[in-house]
Amino acid sequence: MPRENQEKDRDNCLSNQQRCVIVCQHTSCLQNGSEKVLAAFEESDLPEDIIVEGSECQGQCSSGPTVRIVPEETWYCRIQPSDVPLIVEQHLKGGERIEAKLHPRIHMRFSF
Repeated sequence: MPRENQEKDRDNCLSNQQRCVIVCQHTSCLQNGSEKVLAAFEESDLPEDIIVEGSECQGQCSSGPTVRIVPEETWYCRIQPSDVPLIVEQHLKGGERIEAKLHPRIHMRFSF
């Protein structure tokens, strides 16, 4: 995704001073079911202060469907509708990221 698209999505959410769930709706992610992921978030029991938006390409086509949560910049990859309840309960309500679904190129894990 061009950086300006990422910044535009983030700025739209930050201008409202709310947390946002951004679900990629570009070609590659759509082919992998991102439309159903977006619908699952829209139908879920989200806290009222969270906005759900579809977006242009997020630049992670090989890892889609991609879900990005701002302002904290958490990126999840290969998300399916069945993953949405866990993201809602554990991350958006409970404040804990789902480590197994974090995008590995963005949230690198190092072990020494």
